[in-house]
Amino acid sequence: MLMQSQNVITVLVADDHPLALEGVRSILEKAHDIKIIAEVQDGNEIKPKVAELRPRILLLDLKMPNLDPVEMERWVRENHPETLTLVLTAHDKDAYLANIMDAGAVGYLDKKLRANDLIAAIRRAVRGEFLFDKEQIERAKRWREDVTEKWESLSKREREVLQLLTEGQDNNAIAVSLGISINTVEKHLKNIYKKLGVASRTEAVHWWTEKGTDFRT
Repeated sequence: MLMQSQNVITVLVADDHPLALEGVRSILEKAHDIKIIAEVQDGNEIKPKVAELRPRILLLDLKMPNLDPVEMERWVRENHPETLTLVLTAHDKDAYLANIMDAGAVGYLDKKLRANDLIAAIRRAVRGEFLFDKEQIERAKRWREDVTEKWESLSKREREVLQLLTEGQDNNAIAVSLGISINTVEKHLKNIYKKLGVASRTEAVHWWTEKGTDFRT
């Protein structure tokens, strides 16, 4: 494990874009109290590096090969709570924002932010500040309320159909699993699409993947 000076903020940068890594590196090199101790470009590399190096900050892009950012953040919180996660991303979607906030990240930063603001955010995080602003908190709250409302609008059977759908079962398999007819499955799917505001199986699966994974039948 890397020994750390109390005066130096160690950072692990996770981003699969070389230009982004280069940009972050050039910014953080200007800060005397911040040191990049590793860079990774694949999600599979993050856990070993966090475990080995115990960085104070994990600067995490949301979209990388082999990365579930929410699962990753939950793992960091459970196994290495001394490491604080700051998301640095170009993906400003409410679902990403709310899910990573709930998982335990301390901030959600836009890649368009100024260099000085990135340095300041890292320092603020280490001081124990919560870096989600009021607008982000409100967006996450509205998103959660919308998800909960749509989920609660589904009947128990519709929830079962949706969950089996996301497991890759076709209509025939769903019918067999639940002991119902294919026509009944199709009716349930129509109701699910309407209630979730989606138009296809693919969109329904995406809704579950993005929004419904904390719900269970």
